[in-house]
Amino acid sequence: MLGNRAKWMLVLAAVLVLVVALAGCGGQEQKQGGEQPSGGQAEIAGNLTAVGSTAMQPLVEQAATQFMAKNPKAQIVVQGGGSGTGLTQVASGAADIGNSDIFAEEKSGIDASQLVDHKVCVVGMATVVNPGVTVDNLTKQQLVDIFTGKITNWKEVGGPDQKIVVIHRPKGSGTRATFKKFALGGVEDSAPGMEQDSSGTVRKMVAETPGAISYLALSYIDNSVKALKLDGVEPTVQNIANGKYPVWAYQHMYTKGEPTGLKKAFLDYMLSEEVQGQLVEKMGYIPITKMQVERDAQGNITKK
Repeated sequence: MLGNRAKWMLVLAAVLVLVVALAGCGGQEQKQGGEQPSGGQAEIAGNLTAVGSTAMQPLVEQAATQFMAKNPKAQIVVQGGGSGTGLTQVASGAADIGNSDIFAEEKSGIDASQLVDHKVCVVGMATVVNPGVTVDNLTKQQLVDIFTGKITNWKEVGGPDQKIVVIHRPKGSGTRATFKKFALGGVEDSAPGMEQDSSGTVRKMVAETPGAISYLALSYIDNSVKALKLDGVEPTVQNIANGKYPVWAYQHMYTKGEPTGLKKAFLDYMLSEEVQGQLVEKMGYIPITKMQVERDAQGNITKK
């Protein structure tokens, strides 16, 4: 039998154990509570400017419209100007987001190490001609010969006896850089011709100019122009995704440093199911998740 003193000692020990246990639980609850959101999502508001690639412009404009409808206090302005302009402006701080078809490392005159790459999807690019041109396919060499001025008449590649009218893109165009690198094998497109800086204008001019040839992002191609095969391969989503058709580019949205606030919220939205699973494909782009190959800034392709 325990004496009264021993009983009181046991009771006191039990109380101490209970107090310590309760203190531990209280600390754990406090710690977990600190990791949880403070409650209530912060309101998204502010102004943002995204500038650059005209190939990306329709997608970013539509996504911005949807985003602003959900967040009435956010104002997003989307402008074209070409990938070179987008990279230059985001690097200088003149724009919040620089939209680009090319990697920042491919653009001379900027410090790519300061920019953060956000790849939102892929876009294919195709050679397009006026619908009156009966040619359906060109080899890479024929394409080089046309865009360097060696071939000047469609009859030289199996088409009608008709002068070839070349429509170029300006030097800062990401579409031009991608086409030159992957369709022309890096050869400069030096043939005499017109130059247009907007994808929409290029499509209009090819559609209205007999014998015209140029190149466009697939998102711009409609029944007013004809897309050609390259070395017998059609510029389709499937052929791009599996690596058979080589003329495609990532759609980059660059920020100067890691994005915060409205920039982060909008970029997160670009990668949301609402944009990736619906808008991207609806507008002729390819979700990154569908790509079976990937490419680095040097143009090296690897299987995923």
